[in-house]
Amino acid sequence: MIKHIILWKLRDDIPADERPERRAEVKRRLENLNGKIDGLLRLEVKTEGLPSSTADMMLDSEFTTEAALLGYRDNPLHVEAAEYVRSVVAERLCLDFEA
Repeated sequence: MIKHIILWKLRDDIPADERPERRAEVKRRLENLNGKIDGLLRLEVKTEGLPSSTADMMLDSEFTTEAALLGYRDNPLHVEAAEYVRSVVAERLCLDFEA
């Protein structure tokens, strides 16, 4: 199994009152991919970190194989969701590993 973990920071120019809505939209778009992409076992987005957090959101996902992860990356459904995510985030860190 392959784990795919991403941490994001929202853009600084997004007003505080819009941040919850933006985080919820990222969560909705990405979690909507569950059951729609071959090899994607599970995908969950966390949007409510503790005050000690240095990131605004986290994607926690699992894939059957590394090839499935690469297929997810290029899948049109993921590409569309990722376009929205890129429009609201300033920083992205990724860690992929075999579990």
